[in-house]
Amino acid sequence: MASYVHNVSSGSEADTKYEMIDERKRRRMISNRESARRSRMRKRQHVEDLINEVSKLQKANSEIALQINQTSQLYAGIENENNILRAQVMELNDRLESLNSVLGIVEEVKGYSFDIPQMADPLLKPWQLPYPSQPLMASASMFLS
Repeated sequence: MASYVHNVSSGSEADTKYEMIDERKRRRMISNRESARRSRMRKRQHVEDLINEVSKLQKANSEIALQINQTSQLYAGIENENNILRAQVMELNDRLESLNSVLGIVEEVKGYSFDIPQMADPLLKPWQLPYPSQPLMASASMFLS
């Protein structure tokens, strides 16, 4: 059989040993509590930072949405203005065509010679102006004989 050797030390040594162990446990417990407290503080700070960031991002998002709305409204207004200008161009082209036909008739009947410009198709070359930017010089005396 195995025999166990048991050292019996005096009571004061055992008490001192247990006090040292208790002191270590107490210090370890205090250290763990402090570490947990710091961890909770870091977590709380991190959550606050995230909440602040969410708030900033929501504000930026609403500002961008407002800018998009304003830009869309501006675009719609410009598109309407463009449509009006296109209609006016078509109307002016029709009027010019009518005036050119009248000038052609006057040229045939009276023998006057006019330089009647050919109308360019603005859809073929949209970057070029279809007519030179010179005013048409017409007077009422041209049509009276």
